[in-house]
Amino acid sequence: MRATGPLFNPKTCEFAEFDATTRRLLRAVVDWFESRGKAVLKQEDRDRIWYSEFLDFVKRERVFATFLTPAAEADGDPDKRWDTGRIAMMSQVLGFYSMQYWYVWQVTILGLGPIWQSDNAAAKRRAAALLDSGEIFAFGLSEKEHGADVYSTDMVLEPSGDGGFLATGGKHYIGNGNAAAMVSVFGRRADKPIIDSSKALRDKPTQDDYEGYLFFVADSGHENYRLRGNVVDGQMYVAAFDLDRYPVAEEDILHRGEAAFHAAMNTVNVGKFNLGFGAIGACEHAFYEAIRHADNRVLFGHRVTEFPQVQALVTDSYARLIAMKLYSARAIDYMRSASPQDRRYLLFNAIEKMTVTRQGQRIIEDLADVIAARGFEKDMYFPMAMLGLFGLPRLEGTVHVNMALSLKFMAGYMFHSSDAGLVALRYLPGAGAAPKGAVRAAAGALSWSSRRLTPRAAAAVPALGAQLRAAEHAPVPTRRDASDDEFLFRQGPSSGLGRIRFDDWRAVFERFAHVPNVALFLEQARAFQSLLVAAGPTPQQQRDVDFLFAFGELFTAVPYAQLVLEQAEIDNTDDAVLDQIFDLFVRQFSTHALTLHTKPTATAAQQTRAMDLVRRPVADRTRFERVFEQARALSSAYEMNP
Repeated sequence: MRATGPLFNPKTCEFAEFDATTRRLLRAVVDWFESRGKAVLKQEDRDRIWYSEFLDFVKRERVFATFLTPAAEADGDPDKRWDTGRIAMMSQVLGFYSMQYWYVWQVTILGLGPIWQSDNAAAKRRAAALLDSGEIFAFGLSEKEHGADVYSTDMVLEPSGDGGFLATGGKHYIGNGNAAAMVSVFGRRADKPIIDSSKALRDKPTQDDYEGYLFFVADSGHENYRLRGNVVDGQMYVAAFDLDRYPVAEEDILHRGEAAFHAAMNTVNVGKFNLGFGAIGACEHAFYEAIRHADNRVLFGHRVTEFPQVQALVTDSYARLIAMKLYSARAIDYMRSASPQDRRYLLFNAIEKMTVTRQGQRIIEDLADVIAARGFEKDMYFPMAMLGLFGLPRLEGTVHVNMALSLKFMAGYMFHSSDAGLVALRYLPGAGAAPKGAVRAAAGALSWSSRRLTPRAAAAVPALGAQLRAAEHAPVPTRRDASDDEFLFRQGPSSGLGRIRFDDWRAVFERFAHVPNVALFLEQARAFQSLLVAAGPTPQQQRDVDFLFAFGELFTAVPYAQLVLEQAEIDNTDDAVLDQIFDLFVRQFSTHALTLHTKPTATAAQQTRAMDLVRRPVADRTRFERVFEQARALSSAYEMNP
């Protein structure tokens, strides 16, 4: 099964891109759910039954142990490795059947993150052995009162006099916290000062300021580990727990000082990537249900799929879903090819978490209008997808947190040395208020001339040549090879994002310029460049997260579209489908531009230049009908075993 092809179908997929052991285990997971059947799955979801039978299966087949043990801790087992490609596929499969089941897998991944990043060899050996015996893990970072403000943690460790500590405090929103054999817990020492989080946002703390923070492991079965209960009403267990003078020995400590913060951020970098794949799986299953219902229901003498509004909703949903799959498949390659010299994955995985999950939420909203009341019936998967898709954008950092992160990459991504001439727009009289055509002509001429002159300038000016070379990377291949992604556990400091350089994004758009709506989207992206130069955010606006969010929506649309095209090139995606996807992208970009235009704090120049981004997509009824029929043909493709 190609991860980006027609929708995932458990009845026919072969997982052919993976090795034999991976294929066998993915197939075993599919067969476990299909043999269980939808009726049992739904009943257990309603009754909030803890998934002990699934975990027994995981233990018996060594699923988590095989997929989540890095090669360095595999004790020579050739099938064990941390392979982002197959982890993403497992996330998609579990999301397809139940976000509840996906969750026990996801938080085990998060719980393992600080352990695999640690220099604590004993803790890593213990984790590997526990995985082998079928245990699950948890990530103890969040607190009820402080949320994402980890500087202010109330998990306090008092020195015990024997080189260890006694930990006291509470954690909240901790998945698997009821049964995890190892809980990676973030806390601070009582004998060290705490960082003032309000100042930390303004002035970067020094390394010494972090001295009192640490990550350690706790056992949920210990008598000093007090489980308060499940904070959600569901089959998954999202725990609140307290530690009451919990003994923390030297061998329990994973990270100290600033390294503890890097471990937290880098764990989230690894874990949040899987949210997009869970969303894809859930949307695929929901799409099968919605299109099957609509195509087999007759109202007023017509199939529901014959109504124009339903055709529009179905076609948009199908285009969104294919785009999600294209982007995500290519993002895997960047994750697996990452290195200290190539950290582009940090932008692409923030978009995976933020944009892919929100696109999934939009699909569920639109399909709800297609499936109508049938989507609420108790024998349907659809209600489970609705709950899951509204939750995913809000896990592992909210959309606003990930957007703020993404904005750190904007200048490094959108501009290259070859764009130096565009800076002249800033100094052209009236550039902020000039007619769109004049600005477009000036920007085009400046961009063309500077791109032509840059190679000569780079040869003459060594510093410029070095800057250009820093923005060049070797081509990123398709990565489904059976290898270990060990770099993800040595990512290093989580800072320096603004210094990351990207290849020129325009090249892949230009190769697809024959597709009408791709060419139109490229016009919009170039106009956004001009807006950033002629009417970029003011210093005051740069402190306004709400205002910057509008810029972020426009910016992140460009790398999202870039990776969609890169994977489309690899897969030889149908031009009709691609044109329909970019019809959607052009509309979305125009909507975001209008949002920026109407922001109360937007300057007059920003309001004017934002309207330069608004375009009407190229309509093509023949293309629309072709893509709609591809989507409609899925009405009889899959139905879960009863």
